[in-house]
Amino acid sequence: MEMEGEAERGRPCDPRRALGRLVQAVLSSRGEANAVFDILAALQSEDQEEVQEAVRACSRLFGALLERGELYVGQLPSEDTVMAGSQGAMRKYKVWMRHRYCSCCNRLGELLAHPAFQVKELALGTLMKFVQLEGTHPLEQPKWEGHYLFPRTLFRAVVRGLVSPAEDHSLLLSQFREYLEFDDIRYHTMQAASDAVAQVTNQQPEPSVIFWNNAFTLLSAVSLPRQEHDLSSFYVKHAELSDKWKVTHLREHRRAFQAMWLSFLKHKLPLSLYKKVLLVMHDSILPHLAQPTLMIDFLTSACDVGGAISLLALNGLFILIHKHNLEYPDFYRKLYGLLDPSVFHVKYRARFFHLADLFLSSSHLPAYLVAAFAKRLARLALTAPPEALLMVLPFICNLLRRHPACRVLVHRPQSPEMDSDPYDPEEEDPAKSRALESCLWELQTLQQHYHPEVSRAASVISQVLSVAEVSIAPLLELSAYEVFEQDLKRKGPEPVPLEFIPAQGLLGRRDDLCAQFFTLS
Repeated sequence: MEMEGEAERGRPCDPRRALGRLVQAVLSSRGEANAVFDILAALQSEDQEEVQEAVRACSRLFGALLERGELYVGQLPSEDTVMAGSQGAMRKYKVWMRHRYCSCCNRLGELLAHPAFQVKELALGTLMKFVQLEGTHPLEQPKWEGHYLFPRTLFRAVVRGLVSPAEDHSLLLSQFREYLEFDDIRYHTMQAASDAVAQVTNQQPEPSVIFWNNAFTLLSAVSLPRQEHDLSSFYVKHAELSDKWKVTHLREHRRAFQAMWLSFLKHKLPLSLYKKVLLVMHDSILPHLAQPTLMIDFLTSACDVGGAISLLALNGLFILIHKHNLEYPDFYRKLYGLLDPSVFHVKYRARFFHLADLFLSSSHLPAYLVAAFAKRLARLALTAPPEALLMVLPFICNLLRRHPACRVLVHRPQSPEMDSDPYDPEEEDPAKSRALESCLWELQTLQQHYHPEVSRAASVISQVLSVAEVSIAPLLELSAYEVFEQDLKRKGPEPVPLEFIPAQGLLGRRDDLCAQFFTLS
């Protein structure tokens, strides 16, 4: 009656108070159950504030019904069948209200794509609240005593909404990260993400870039604990934890983690996403896999893409070779093939040489291989910019310090002339390049470089035998601007006057024609 009076007086009804009274009415009396339709109708409103109030009302209403056990538990039967049958009133009420609850959850899933982020965030929080309440007050019968129950159906719907093919959910996924701190949520997220990727890729042979980015954002947010005893933080509360539950064992988490990434990486990804995956592969993916060698197919195919992607893929392959005894004989041939003039000009130059330094750090590498890399870099250095030379010249010297057998490249008695150099720069196989038969005449040439720092760095080659390795880490990020700034700050000798006789005119004489019309200022 109060609501009618306000409407009659022409004053708009406060949606918060109106929905609050409807929630109170439904919870107070089963005879007012039909009022739930008005609450659900408000979820369809075009007004953002009204939708938010409706979500909060649904949260209070169905949260209370779950806690009070007033929703049907078990395989949900058809609403029409139950209503037409002779079951008791309480059973009919619970089945009917359970169907309303399902409608509410479906609508909340749709609101994850609402234009307003406040609505998305509120819908996500409400769905996760229902996940927690369903876990504590299950809506399905346990198969046996002590059976682990988790609202998988509801939670998978949440994850499917987060990896939408149509909406960029990067901001919403950042809000979801806080739930991944819980071991059970993380475990079921991995399983649900695998199912979501399979479902979308089955329906759409070529999913949108938005979907792949959403999926990668979710997958990369999953981080496994390092030790078994860390699995003790559960979002869904249980009276006690059982060792029979897979969710309590780290090895099961590793299996789910591996299945999640394999289901994602087996598809053809956008080129931009390859780089993102490979950047986290060595640190965030490989250490947590149950069988890291299963990544060999993805990494070898990425090696064939070229450019930065090949380099990053080699990083993952190196870990598999070094730590997991993987045999990949083409590893150094692939790395050798990445050495071309563009390597000094791309934005990933610092990472390339950091990884190349790591790959070539072993003292067990054959001399011919190290000599091929040193010779190839020296040849490329002839056309490299000064800032790159200040880094690559110490890099070459370090190779010679680590591998004494390659010092013959510096101390060969009769150095070949350029036109008779046995080194073949066009050969793709470093073993056939004949680098060990050549010499580093290129470094001798660079000793005459116009930049004094480059000339000085090239002159160090004669001291390779007596000087320890030089760290190239401070030089990796060196830019042309920094080199220019260093040159400006460097103090040189006092300037020497270049003109001793003062000029008397433009042409050197006082009586020339120009001196009659122009003067020197």
